[in-house]
Amino acid sequence: MTISPTTTATAQTNPAAVTSTDVSSSNSVLSSDFETFLQMLTAQARYQDPLEPIDSSEYAAQLAQFSMVEQQVMSNDLLTALMTQLGTSNMGQLAGVIGMEARTTSPVQYDGTPITVAPNPAAVADEVFLVAYDSDGNEVQRISLPVSADPVEWDGLDENGDPLPSGTYSFGVESHADGELLMLEPAEAYGRVTEARTQGGQSVLILEGGSMVLASDVNGLREPRG
Repeated sequence: MTISPTTTATAQTNPAAVTSTDVSSSNSVLSSDFETFLQMLTAQARYQDPLEPIDSSEYAAQLAQFSMVEQQVMSNDLLTALMTQLGTSNMGQLAGVIGMEARTTSPVQYDGTPITVAPNPAAVADEVFLVAYDSDGNEVQRISLPVSADPVEWDGLDENGDPLPSGTYSFGVESHADGELLMLEPAEAYGRVTEARTQGGQSVLILEGGSMVLASDVNGLREPRG
């Protein structure tokens, strides 16, 4: 199996925006509720016991309480509309990355086409290995690398030159010095984005092969090769 240096490119996406009518609908309901409240308050004042009139401070307190509830409901509606708008706008932006290749530590699909891997070995290492793992987390290959952070191409070929089975693979980088293991860290690789969705309030990208990665955890994008 062989590896070779490679270069990467980045891409940007265009934002999108939406509008909502939920706030105006809520305002209409609040206006109706406020009128009902005033009618009830007027009736209460009209039919109060003249011998035990209601203290004016009670009126003020009731008005203040209704006003606070009104403002809280309006604030909640505004926040909901804003979050909806921002979420939809973000999805519009994410739509632009579908079909591109995302750089992530999540497992990526291998189908015989080389995968670009970005190692990040320890600077003091004198020996570095790229370790490939299958979808079950089993080590399937170990390759010596230069002590460099330059991206390399993992061709997925075994010692006989035959491609490993198609599937998702993840990668790690072992850094050694004086025969001792310094660290083992996940290595980032490029996988093609097939879907974007919102899940649990977060933007998620689905990679070819089914891996899921938070959009915030993607550290690079590039145009697909070939």
